[in-house]
Amino acid sequence: MGLPSPSYTITLRVEVPASQRATSTVVSAVAEAGAAVMGVDIVQSTSTRIVVDVTCDTVDGEHGEQVRDALDALDGVRVLKMSDSTFLMHLGGKIEVSLKVPLKTRRDLSRAYTPGVARVCTAIAEKPEDARRLTIKRNTVAVVTDGTAVLGLGDIGPAAALPVMEGKAALFKEFADVDAWPVCLDTKDTEEIISIVKAMAPVYGGVNLEDISAPRCFEIEARLREELDIPVFHDDQHGTAIVVLAALINALKVVGKRMEDVRIVVSGVGAAGTAIIKLLMAQGARNVIGFDRRGALHPGVRNGDGHRSWIIDNANPEGFVGTLKEGLAGADVFIGVSAGNILTGADVATMNDGAIVFALANPTPEVDPIEAGETAAVVATGRSDYPNQINNVLAFPGLFRGLLDAGATKISPELLRVAAVAIAEVVSEEELNPAFVIPGVFDVRVAEAVADAVRTEAQRDLAEQEAAAGDGDGAEEDAGTRVAAEPVGAGAAR
Repeated sequence: MGLPSPSYTITLRVEVPASQRATSTVVSAVAEAGAAVMGVDIVQSTSTRIVVDVTCDTVDGEHGEQVRDALDALDGVRVLKMSDSTFLMHLGGKIEVSLKVPLKTRRDLSRAYTPGVARVCTAIAEKPEDARRLTIKRNTVAVVTDGTAVLGLGDIGPAAALPVMEGKAALFKEFADVDAWPVCLDTKDTEEIISIVKAMAPVYGGVNLEDISAPRCFEIEARLREELDIPVFHDDQHGTAIVVLAALINALKVVGKRMEDVRIVVSGVGAAGTAIIKLLMAQGARNVIGFDRRGALHPGVRNGDGHRSWIIDNANPEGFVGTLKEGLAGADVFIGVSAGNILTGADVATMNDGAIVFALANPTPEVDPIEAGETAAVVATGRSDYPNQINNVLAFPGLFRGLLDAGATKISPELLRVAAVAIAEVVSEEELNPAFVIPGVFDVRVAEAVADAVRTEAQRDLAEQEAAAGDGDGAEEDAGTRVAAEPVGAGAAR
C-alpha cells in the first residue's frame, strides 16, 4: 500500500456512544486501517450518543471504502456519511468572474455599459491596438485544450479536462495575478483548433496550450505563433523544459560539473522531451541523447517525424546506438519524461560519479527515487512528496506576467532560456544543496523573478522587431487624450 495523500482526504461522519473510550476507539480503528488522522470534530452531542467528523488522508478511493468498513464493523458505531474533500473543493468549479469596478448607481452603469461604453468601442474601432489598454485583453490568457493528453490520464475529452484547466487558471491568478480562462474544445481536428483559437484571439493577451497530444501539438503551436500577434505557449513542452533547465543549472553546481561537459540522457522524445533537449542545447549542452521506446535516436531511425529528425540532426554527436539502459552507463545526467518503473537503482549505479537523476513521469517515476538516491548525487521528481519537485507552476505564471506587462507578441527561444536562469537564480548559494536545487512552488520570489527576466527580454525583442520594420516610434504611444499614460512594469495597472 502507498502512503496516504491529501489528494484522498475523506471526512467520515460517525455516530458513537457518548464516552471518551468510544471516540478513541474510532480514531484507533482509522489509524489501524492505514489512514492518517487529520482531525476529529464533535458535530452533535446528547446524553447517550455523540456524532463526530473524522477527517483523514487515505491512499486512494478504495482505501477510503476500507476505512469506512472498518468503522462500520465496530460495536455501537455507525457511519452516517462519507465525503471526499477533493470532490467537495470542485463543487461548482474553482474559479469565478468578479468585478473590478463598482456598479451601484445609474452613473456607474452609464459609464460601464450603455451609453458611455459606445465611446470606448468607437475609440478601439479607430485604433484597434487600444483594445489592450481598454479591455481585459491586457491581462487575460486563454487556457486551451482538446483533452487528448490530460496529466497521466490520456485522451479523456474536453469536459473531463475542464477541472485541470480550471486549476491552471487558478494558479495563474494566485501566483501572478493573471486572469486566465479555460477553453476546452470539442474537436481533435488540428485545422479546426487553429481556426477557433484565431477567431477568439481578440479577447486575449496570450494563449496557453495545454494537454494536447503530440504530434498535433507541435503544428498547432507553430501555426498559431506564426498567425497570431499575441504570444502562444505550449506549457507541456516549454514550461517543463524551463523548470528542468533551471533545476539542472543548480544540480550541476552541486556536483561541480559544467553543462557543456556532461553527457545527458533524455528518456521520452514527445512534446516535453523535444523541448527539453532544445532548451538544454540553447544553454550550452553539447552531448544530449534522446531515447524513445526503441532506443537512441540516430540517423538510422528516421521515420518522417520532423521533431525526431531535429533531434537526430542536432543531438547525439557521438552517434550512440543502443537501448536506454545501455546509454545510461557512463552518463552524467538522466532526464525522464516517459513512463514509470523503466529503470532500477542498479541502472542508475552505472552512471558516472556525481550523477543527476530527474525522473519526472507521474505519478510513478521512471526509477524509484529512494533507489536512485543510493548512488545518484541529486534526484528530482515531478511529485510533491519528494525533494526537488519539477513543477511547471514555477514557470508559466511569471512568464505570462512578464509577457503581458511587456505587450509581447512572440516568444523566442532566448526568452525561454532567461526564464529558466531566473528560476535557478532564486536559489542562493547559501540555500543550494542536493535536496534543494529548485525553489518550492509557494516561493513568492519565483513569479516575480521570472516576470522581471521575461519582461526585459520581451521588451528587447519588441525593440528589435520595430527596428527591423523601420518603425521604432509609437509602439507604446498613449491613446491620445483618452487614456492617461500608464506605468511600465510589474506595478502597472492590469
